[in-house]
Amino acid sequence: MSRRLTMRKISEVLRLNQCNLSKRAIAESIGVSPSTVSDYIRRAQSAGLTYPLPLDMDESALDRKLYPDPIPPRVKGRPMPVWSFIHRELGKKHVTLELLWQEYKTIHPDGIQYSSFCEHYRVWRGTLSVSMRQTHAPGDRLFVDYAGTKIPVTDPQTGEIKWAEIFVAVLGASNYTYGEATWSQTIPDWLGSHVRTFEFLGGVVQLVVPDNLKSGVTLASFYDPEINPSYQELASHYGTAILPARVRKPKDKAKVEGAVLIVSRWIIAALRNRRFFSLAELNEAIAQLINRLNLKPFKKLPGNRKQMFEQIDKPALRPLPPERYEFADWLIRRVAIDYHVEIESHYYSVPFRLAKQKVQVRVSSRSVEVFVKGQRVASHPKSSQAYKQTTLAEHMPKGHQEMLDWNAGRFTKWAYSIGPNTECLINKLLRSKPHEQQSYRACLGVLRFSKSYGSDRLEAACLKALELNAVSYRTVSTILKNGMESTPSKPKSPNHSIDHPNVRGPDYYH
Repeated sequence: MSRRLTMRKISEVLRLNQCNLSKRAIAESIGVSPSTVSDYIRRAQSAGLTYPLPLDMDESALDRKLYPDPIPPRVKGRPMPVWSFIHRELGKKHVTLELLWQEYKTIHPDGIQYSSFCEHYRVWRGTLSVSMRQTHAPGDRLFVDYAGTKIPVTDPQTGEIKWAEIFVAVLGASNYTYGEATWSQTIPDWLGSHVRTFEFLGGVVQLVVPDNLKSGVTLASFYDPEINPSYQELASHYGTAILPARVRKPKDKAKVEGAVLIVSRWIIAALRNRRFFSLAELNEAIAQLINRLNLKPFKKLPGNRKQMFEQIDKPALRPLPPERYEFADWLIRRVAIDYHVEIESHYYSVPFRLAKQKVQVRVSSRSVEVFVKGQRVASHPKSSQAYKQTTLAEHMPKGHQEMLDWNAGRFTKWAYSIGPNTECLINKLLRSKPHEQQSYRACLGVLRFSKSYGSDRLEAACLKALELNAVSYRTVSTILKNGMESTPSKPKSPNHSIDHPNVRGPDYYH
């Protein structure tokens, strides 16, 4: 099909043609193809147009001259089909023009033949709008997107204005439309709008067709688009499939763009002078206008969106699942050296062999699950305690599992069996850290010296450390390694007072 030119360029084509320039030269002059030049010269000749064009002719009049409406062939004395009914029936699964023609001929044996039937339908369909010309099977596709225009919502307490996004969904066959306001286009709001759309429809379509919004499509690709994992999980839950509109293919999303335009005109524009003080209030107003839109009669077809939905789309929808979809976010995390992953300031264990590796984490309101290559390797109830750990024993190395059996009572009992000095030092060690567990390794290290150095030497080393007021694993280790536990402590030097008028002395403060 040739490209449509402006009136100025068409006039230039006719002028240059009168100058006997070749079609190729004319094409190069105005920047179009030679076939386009030939098409316009032929159309102008058929319409009786020459250069210069009439002064009172505008763009619309010129367009009607060059592209006149097709005139359907006249069939006298023969009953004609109701083309709106034929168009609606053709949208149903497995229904063809030939089948409809046979049914028509059964009722009207003297009716038109198949070739005329097809030609009449083609001409009638050409009178419809572009969006209505597309044929979609009932219950097949749901087109979804956001409107480009936002609606302001005023905080009643602070007067601050927040802008709400408008989500739009439209069914391919019936044009039945749904819309709602959300605070953002983020994945939780995006998926929540889908859930509410399916509940509004009372069923699920075969395919959901979104634009390449980042919330839904992680990687836009003509051949292999990558769907957001949470979006894919929603599709699996509802038994539908995601088919993103192809990049730079506007016809793929013409249906929803038409719906967005209608919603912008009939809803957003209608609410432009109203003030809203909550998202719920805005959505209540949108719901009323959406219902009015779905009940508005078609201009070129009988009925309205709701009637069409009830007749053709609703019977073809799949049933809703028993449970509502629960949003879960999918994250990529690197496992720390202590074989835990951090989610919202809480730490969850994974098998220790995965330390330093990247894993996929599914986070819902109730659980945290960790996956490696599609296999779940860990599952925990979600915790709201910040900077705490949730650790399963089976995730720990064998040596760390043994540490789970240690506690303050066991350390003090072991120290008591060695001697009073060891017991005193261990008790001080347990109180030396903000959290008792932080001192467990130091206590274990000190008590294990009884195996390598003997209980008597350890008892003496602990006494030495207590006398030096240096209670730590490192001090006891140094004393034992250097054999200092038997060295007598140096006596404290006597306190010599200085007799001087500028020295107050201790009595001054009593």
